[in-house]
Amino acid sequence: MPIYEFKCIGCNKEFETLVLGRDEDISCPYCHGNRLEHFISKCAFKSNGEVASTGGSSGCSSCSGTNCSSYH
Repeated sequence: MPIYEFKCIGCNKEFETLVLGRDEDISCPYCHGNRLEHFISKCAFKSNGEVASTGGSSGCSSCSGTNCSSYH
């Protein structure tokens, strides 16, 4: 299941959560609002010895194809 990053439209805070199902109700843990913008976090995985990266919309300069020095 994907971990989604969310940004609350109401309070402008960002957070992450594991989404188990398409119909799951997600709300902001800070203000409990339900007007959210979401996207899939960028990640990398190894397949047949080669590193591949997803085309997610987030990430940081400290991440590389095989290692992420900070958790998003």
